[in-house]
Amino acid sequence: MNTILKNSPLISIVIPCYNDLKFIEQSVQSALNQTYENIEVILVDDGSDSDTKAVLKRVEPTISKLITQDNQGQSTARNVGIRSAKGEYILVLDSDDFFEPDFCEKALFFFLKNTDIKIVTCQANLLFDNGFSTVSKPRGGTISDFMYFNEAFGSTIFKKIDWERVGGYDEIMRKGFEDWEFYIRVIKDGGCVFVLQEVLFNYRKRNDSTTKRANAIKYELLYYIYTKHQELYKNHFDTFVKNLLLKTEREETEKIKNTERLEFLIGKRILQPFRWFKLFLK
Repeated sequence: MNTILKNSPLISIVIPCYNDLKFIEQSVQSALNQTYENIEVILVDDGSDSDTKAVLKRVEPTISKLITQDNQGQSTARNVGIRSAKGEYILVLDSDDFFEPDFCEKALFFFLKNTDIKIVTCQANLLFDNGFSTVSKPRGGTISDFMYFNEAFGSTIFKKIDWERVGGYDEIMRKGFEDWEFYIRVIKDGGCVFVLQEVLFNYRKRNDSTTKRANAIKYELLYYIYTKHQELYKNHFDTFVKNLLLKTEREETEKIKNTERLEFLIGKRILQPFRWFKLFLK
């Protein structure tokens, strides 16, 4: 891969932060450590507590801009940061996650190579609170791949002109899935999400994460997305219904498996004392 020169397009890295005292410095440092040099780093303090604000003040001299606002949610914080960004390309980065140093350089290489690409993501190392880690490989693709599942991570890179074209992130969506809904709007009229086939992103799967809270109310969020984009789903009605039925069937099958497994374990525990007693009598 050819090295992208310093006078190439500016990439604005926007990092919203809300009370991420523990991880924000690592996140900011991963932005500053990018091998692609023509960047600016914008940090948006979305109403953090005093301890987090102290850390943000400490990192402020190393970044391009620190924006402070009352807590308004991640979508608003992202939009505020992107609105003030000077870059042609926007990389949004959650404040508890971090990229490998060569992500921007490799992502921009494919942007400049293929005009059909609207968003670039990559494979990720998932980091769990218990120390376990595993690799996740999103598929990316076109709108048909994004109608039912989000096939990209929340931290991705895209063109600012596309963010402007679709009106930015939906600020009503404060409970999660706002990334997915944004991607739907970006690619629903054409283009694709490209996945770099390398692990260049580190994504924390925390017990108290927005994603986990969103999954707890996923049907409410799905209803919002399906209703907002009802014309899209109407135009793909057959595949939409088939997908829902397949998803329901899979969930029911898994539920039956779990029930049978639970019944087996309970039955084994109940019967075990009787087996011991029977052996004792012999």
